[in-house]
Amino acid sequence: MKKHFTSIAKTALVLVYLVIVAGALVRMTGSGMGCPDWPKCFGYYIPPTDIKELTWSENREFKKGQVIIKEQSLLVAKDNFTTGTEFEADHWEKYTKHDYAVFNASHTWTEYINRLTGAVAGLACFIMAIASFSLWKQSKKITLLSWLVVFMMGFQAWLGATVVYSVLNPVKITVHMVMALVIVAVILYIIRLAKPVSSDKIFNPMFRNILWIALALTLVQVVLGTQVRQFVDEQVKSGIGNETLWLSNPEISFYFHRTFSFVVFLANLFLYLRNKRLGLGFSKINWVILLLALEIISGIAMYYLHFPFGSQAIHLVLASILFGVQFYMILETRKQNGIQ
Repeated sequence: MKKHFTSIAKTALVLVYLVIVAGALVRMTGSGMGCPDWPKCFGYYIPPTDIKELTWSENREFKKGQVIIKEQSLLVAKDNFTTGTEFEADHWEKYTKHDYAVFNASHTWTEYINRLTGAVAGLACFIMAIASFSLWKQSKKITLLSWLVVFMMGFQAWLGATVVYSVLNPVKITVHMVMALVIVAVILYIIRLAKPVSSDKIFNPMFRNILWIALALTLVQVVLGTQVRQFVDEQVKSGIGNETLWLSNPEISFYFHRTFSFVVFLANLFLYLRNKRLGLGFSKINWVILLLALEIISGIAMYYLHFPFGSQAIHLVLASILFGVQFYMILETRKQNGIQ
């Protein structure tokens, strides 16, 4: 188990990123309320594919907890029973977490796949934590951090439930996204601790300090981006179906987000030039510049090409990968300075 721990941790990291991808697809397709309950979906472990499954009918068997939509409300079966010829209200209770009662099969399955991916990622993190016991004598920090990841994945699942119960409250969505990045950071730290240390990089205090600033700027930009996305969601909910009008009269957060991207780029450009001039050996700064360029291009495409398909998801996923690469570079600088 010790021999394969790094591979297990990397697998967990990839799966966490897949959850971020799935979450981005949920936001892009507006599927956040595809499953209005949690952890089941309309009371099913495998969600329905047709509205008929959520409609009351005669001589039909229902299990306790299953859901139907009746008169624009969600009703939950109170016990196991078979329906008669008339609707019997005594067998049902109203769902009280919220009053959202809409079924869209594609939205439901998009959200379900997101949850399923999260469950697989959680299992991978749990396996990583079990495997970390093999490294207890070598580094207790690895074991403790691995179990911290398990706790954070559980907390993240709870956050996901609160997002649904709040009918996609923007603040909770933002916290949910930031928490995903924190999990990525901790897993990267675990991988770095378990990986043999290379010595081909030169420690430079200014480079490390600006790198920390650049990471913070990226995190701020992600938060600003979720606010812009929320504004777009509200435009869609208000009935504006034409993509060309979604940002025709944006809030100040959009302009701040757009302008702030130049600050983020300039901070990382400084790092790129300093690394090159001093020969510090941080090759991943090249990835950072490439990711930033792609991030800016996708942002331009959303604004000037009116949200081409997939651009929103790509924009978010690129930002999360950028955060991961920047954080790993910080870990590389810490190692070179002899800091664990």
